[in-house]
Amino acid sequence: MIRSIAVLGLVAGGAVAAAASAVPGDPAKVVPVAVGGPAPAFEAREVNGKPYHFTPKALKQPVLMIFYRGGWCPYCNAHLHDLKSVEPRIRALGYEVLFLSTDRPELLYSSLEEKVQYHIVSDASMNAARAMGVAYRLDAQAFKRLQDYGIDLESTQGTTNHELPVPSVFIVDRGGTVRFRYFNPDYKVRLDAASVLAAAQKALHPRG
Repeated sequence: MIRSIAVLGLVAGGAVAAAASAVPGDPAKVVPVAVGGPAPAFEAREVNGKPYHFTPKALKQPVLMIFYRGGWCPYCNAHLHDLKSVEPRIRALGYEVLFLSTDRPELLYSSLEEKVQYHIVSDASMNAARAMGVAYRLDAQAFKRLQDYGIDLESTQGTTNHELPVPSVFIVDRGGTVRFRYFNPDYKVRLDAASVLAAAQKALHPRG
């Protein structure tokens, strides 16, 4: 289900991100980075396995980043499909549009239901999700439920951390400040394409 109601913001406020050492065991307890605060640096992996460094103090353009669970997630595939209508327009506004998946680098595109031209990087290590405060740890029951659906998270991620991101959207300006965030502990609910575009447009003129 793609809806635009959830926790979001375009004004300063909120708490700081949870420390990586304190990843919660409940998606409802994540504490994403605050709007108006500095974005953290992190490292992910490109499809070829090379490092992708997100360095907020050295951005050449604003960044819209979208965290999703993986190509195995039907709700993620539906969201990526929905965003195809606005992703080129957001890039035309001057943004880097970055998608972050928990899939291993070699699975980033092959695991998806349809071909996309997005810039997708692997956050299988969960470094980015932890840094942005949206990582949570699955309990044994939740992990087994995925297994019952035929999803081998340890295989898709290549790790045994049993962590996932709360699906979320962030906008970081060229100065490295978070200008927008959206997150919803219910992984079935995503920010619709029109709302993502509107947030990107508004973030360019925060006082407008």
